[in-house]
Amino acid sequence: MNKILKTNIEPDEWQSLRAYTDARIALGKTGVSIPMAESLAFKLAHAHAKDAVYSSLDQGPLIDLLKEIHQPVVSLHSQAANRDIYLQRPDLGRRLADDSVRKLQQLHVQPADLCIILADGLSASAINENAWPVVSLLIQAAKKLGFSVSAISLVEQARVAIADEIGGLLKAKMSIIFIGERPGLSSFDSMGAYITYAPSPGLTDERRNCISNIRQKGLSAALAVDKIMYLVREAFRLQITGVTLKDNDTSHPSQLPTDDLPNGMIS
Repeated sequence: MNKILKTNIEPDEWQSLRAYTDARIALGKTGVSIPMAESLAFKLAHAHAKDAVYSSLDQGPLIDLLKEIHQPVVSLHSQAANRDIYLQRPDLGRRLADDSVRKLQQLHVQPADLCIILADGLSASAINENAWPVVSLLIQAAKKLGFSVSAISLVEQARVAIADEIGGLLKAKMSIIFIGERPGLSSFDSMGAYITYAPSPGLTDERRNCISNIRQKGLSAALAVDKIMYLVREAFRLQITGVTLKDNDTSHPSQLPTDDLPNGMIS
């Protein structure tokens, strides 16, 4: 008669710290290995990260939501024709395809203070899940302070620097690009925001400010908008972004009241 062997899982003394982080700590052990449940959880997280890299920007719902706040939207594409080329040629993800350049040129837009860009980056899932509440609150806050906002750009197969070209073509004083960050094993849906004053092709990363880990289990939408607007105000005052622009705001973030949040948003 076969006997069923019971697996004894030895708890980890750091177990209580798991309440404060999604990082893989205090997993416990079974003999010299980690428990089966943790092994399977790791494989699932790895699968989520791979899926995020190959996810697609769900433009339809985003366009419909942006119409609710009466904001024009333009769909663009980088010079990377597909995902495989995008991953192999980062340089092509930094420039617009010719037809997208013509599309922006034909808009005949008036110069604006801000241009906002939503780009798939390395995780379109991050944009699909997190962009709407942040962008809607950002536009609300920007207009309240008197900043003008140009048409919103939705860009596929894009890298961060594509915002320089878009900002230049839209004659914007500042570009703010929201982009899917490189997926981690505990944060495949993390969105980053990169802010650049006087955008134009050829700028390098030291000219930008970055706010990272915008997601429901990370930096909330309301707090992200607080930080972005602080940097926007300072950037216009100093006429610079990048390594010389520091987040020196020591005040408590002004959490927006629940009634002001877009439908379905969790602050």
